[in-house]
Amino acid sequence: MAENDDQSDHPAPKYKRVLLKISGEGFCKPKSKGIDGDELETIAREILEATKGGAEVAVVCGGGNIIRGAALAKEGHIPQATADYMGMLGTVINGLALKEMLEKLGQQARLMTAINLTSVAEPFIRGRALRHLEKGRVVIFAAGTGNPFFTTDTAAALRAVEIGADAVLKATKVDGVYDKDPMKHEDAVRYDTLTFDEAIAKGLKIMDISAFDKCQEHGIPIVVFNMKKPGHIAAVVAGEPYGTVIAG
Repeated sequence: MAENDDQSDHPAPKYKRVLLKISGEGFCKPKSKGIDGDELETIAREILEATKGGAEVAVVCGGGNIIRGAALAKEGHIPQATADYMGMLGTVINGLALKEMLEKLGQQARLMTAINLTSVAEPFIRGRALRHLEKGRVVIFAAGTGNPFFTTDTAAALRAVEIGADAVLKATKVDGVYDKDPMKHEDAVRYDTLTFDEAIAKGLKIMDISAFDKCQEHGIPIVVFNMKKPGHIAAVVAGEPYGTVIAG
């Protein structure tokens, strides 16, 4: 029995269980760093709306608003492995913030990490994560895969496979996948749907190639959408035509 029972006014979800990937930049204002309280609350409320329709929601957070391990490593002062672990800690900070905001709004949530941080979060155990989802809790996966040299996109795809997600929802700043950058080109064309092979052939940078391959291998569709527009997470979960769907 789900812990969030306020489902009467929400359509049944097309995707019963989803993995939502949020970049670190989603936690702050444009061109800023850190965590903005208003942005954090917006994310949490959007996730809450998605759960009201009966969907089970897991989240993978990026950490670029706190620290970018890859950028730090490129400066040459810190080995990439260490810089990547520092980036993992940034995702934990975001995960803690999101968990607390969800709880404040009345939605039970659990934070699970791929590295040992038992003072602040549960270790990732697949069976336990599944049980949390079945009980209606939002599960936040932090610290990437627990290994350096892998991105949070790859972590999102991996966790999606492990929990048997029906879709990966990739939250971005734009409303789907375009043939070129819509922020720079007014004539950019948005795709409503794409197959995995079409996306690869067109060289579209949707997710890191390892993450993309993992979703293709296991038949998990990717929905790319603009999370900054109110109601879009719930709408995508319900199967409404927002964003771009990559499948098949």
